[in-house]
Amino acid sequence: MASTTLPDRHALLHGTDLLVVYREPVIPPKPAPGQPGTHSDFIPTEPELFIAVLADGRVMAFNGHVDLGTGIRTALAQIVAEELEVVLERVTMVLGDPFEVPNQGPTIASATIQITAEPLRRAAAQAREYLLDLATSHFGVERGGLRCVAGTILPAEGDRPAVSYGELLHGERHALKLADEVPLKPASDYRLVGRAAPRVDIPDKVVGKLTFVHDLRLPGMLHGRVIRPPYTGHDRGDFVGTSLVAVDQASVADMPGLIQVVVIGDFVGVVAEREEQAAAAARRLKVTWRDPKGLPRLDDLEQALRELPAQRRPLLEEGDAAGALARAAHRVSRTYVWPFQLHGSIGPSCSVADYRDDRLQVWSGTQNPHSLRADLSRLMGLDEGVITITRMEAAGCYGRNCADDVGADAALLSRAVGRPVRVQLTREQEHGWEPKGAAQLMEVQGGLNADGSPAAYRFVPRYPSNNAPTLALLLTGIVKPSDIPFEMGDRTSVPPYRYPHRQIACDDVPTLVRASWLRGVSAMPNTFAHESHIDELAQLAGEDPVDYRLRYLTDPRAVELTEAVAARAGWQPRVAHSAPRMVEGWHHGRGVAYAQYVHSKFPGFGAALAAWVVELKVHPESGRIVIERLVVGQDAGLMVNPAGVRHQVHGNVIQTLSRTLKERVAFEDGLPVSREWGGYPILRFSELPEIDVMLLERPEAPPLGVGESTSLPGAPAIANALYDATGVRFTRPPFTPEVVRRALAAARSTPVEAIG
Repeated sequence: MASTTLPDRHALLHGTDLLVVYREPVIPPKPAPGQPGTHSDFIPTEPELFIAVLADGRVMAFNGHVDLGTGIRTALAQIVAEELEVVLERVTMVLGDPFEVPNQGPTIASATIQITAEPLRRAAAQAREYLLDLATSHFGVERGGLRCVAGTILPAEGDRPAVSYGELLHGERHALKLADEVPLKPASDYRLVGRAAPRVDIPDKVVGKLTFVHDLRLPGMLHGRVIRPPYTGHDRGDFVGTSLVAVDQASVADMPGLIQVVVIGDFVGVVAEREEQAAAAARRLKVTWRDPKGLPRLDDLEQALRELPAQRRPLLEEGDAAGALARAAHRVSRTYVWPFQLHGSIGPSCSVADYRDDRLQVWSGTQNPHSLRADLSRLMGLDEGVITITRMEAAGCYGRNCADDVGADAALLSRAVGRPVRVQLTREQEHGWEPKGAAQLMEVQGGLNADGSPAAYRFVPRYPSNNAPTLALLLTGIVKPSDIPFEMGDRTSVPPYRYPHRQIACDDVPTLVRASWLRGVSAMPNTFAHESHIDELAQLAGEDPVDYRLRYLTDPRAVELTEAVAARAGWQPRVAHSAPRMVEGWHHGRGVAYAQYVHSKFPGFGAALAAWVVELKVHPESGRIVIERLVVGQDAGLMVNPAGVRHQVHGNVIQTLSRTLKERVAFEDGLPVSREWGGYPILRFSELPEIDVMLLERPEAPPLGVGESTSLPGAPAIANALYDATGVRFTRPPFTPEVVRRALAAARSTPVEAIG
């Protein structure tokens, strides 16, 4: 029986009986100020591997991203198996370990299949072509007379036996430098890509094998808990890292199992033999803190956002927007406000660290092992070359949660006691300290010409965020609090419609509370503003909202998708709120929205296209909203694993409904109070509507990122449906019953349209 053990990196770099495709070590460029990336001084000396074909026919493939539950481990394996002509089960994907995989940046922006899979596909194709060259000599026939079948090569004619890849590699080492240009398999010949494949990670989870970092146990392992400062959720201000007054270690001296209390600046932690002992010691430990001064007032979020110092960054200017708006027959000006929201990981973050002999190993659920290693290097004063990150499964993050923070916590505690330490955050710590999905303020000025066409569009968002440094770096004083804004407010900042005059800018502002990227980043709020505005223009022009969009969409694929979704939903043209329907006290409405997720610093790159049609009913007296039906369409180009894409669309829809209807971080005295599920409700299974998913088939088109795109049209489609039902424009999610009641009451008490 062939060994199930895969060779280590040394064997791959120096062994025989194998074929590897590599590239020379790459020093990743420093990220631009205000952009996510890996701030590392590590200079690699060994080649980066992409493909290794082993003598027994197995294939190892390497990608720098990690699978955050999106199924990319399966899709990447499909790409490799397709190009190499092997069965899918023979491919093992290696993800996440910085020493094993190429540094391809953080796993963000749904960019894995769209971008980082490209060199992997090229490497697999290059390996196939090389094996065909070897087979040409083996059979003594021309290349055109050979074909690859399930890890073997055989002549297209005759009855000569096939030769396996392993036989062709026997006795030698074959190393290929990754080529820039390689003949790729045409999509018309695909047998795996574009077809549904079961997720390769699911079986181990179903049978309870060790996959989640929360379940890891090491010999001699201890347990740690951290005690956070009173400035919960803040990483900017003079109080950060300077607020600890005293720690009374005598208060826990008699606690059973206690090993050590660790204090470094504002970092405080306890280590004990058992988890419940560490938790009990953390609760009892008496710690004296200074009260934080100068916390921002967050009771009026719009005002707080407006008061932030801003640096305006022009993005796009075409024509004379100011002049066109001055001449417009109708002016439309709106302010849209998006709330702070949580990543809301179901399992609080956990990590295990083992520091010994001036080396560090960390097991983590991070979305960017390379960045975590760089941060730990700074925190621990170690060269990155002696730090190993083993990436394991964790609770879904949808952006940056506390996974890196807890890894740093575990590293500090392990160094203090010289043994492996597992640290599990509490729910209160996860919710309170995670870098929140940033709030956002968006100013829109637009208008209509006398013929009903759009006059111009002026748009300025402000997105308060910094780089959310790993918390231990701040608490220990190694890194000082930063006022430098992250320039991430410009995602999907340009609407997809044909406005003759456009003026788009972004106000870069520092953070109000600790904040970082959450699914859709600033694109989700920006799309909320864009799609609410175009819907309002259609209503003022006396036109159907679908027809109006179709007239001014500039991308033929956007037109095709929007038409297809409307047809699937049975959309009947009429002006919004022109025929209100009430049944037993419920007001019924429908709404539509479209978007393409455009990621990265302006002008960025486009991911998948998505459109929603929502049918809902709202009860004015209670304020309750019931989503009755959803039709969601997506154009993702070539879908490597259509089943995985469908799963991602469903997940996007459910989370978007929750964020639009329920989710908002509440604050008191500048501190977040949404620290448990009772204070931060999310959508329940009983509240899920019928979801009809339509995936456009485009096998001839390049694949587009799918992990975030579907979320963008959700909030505006719901807001537009609410307008159709009530005649009120809602501009500030979430649309809770309280918000609905207040908006409708305001509309009844004033002669003009109210804004929720």
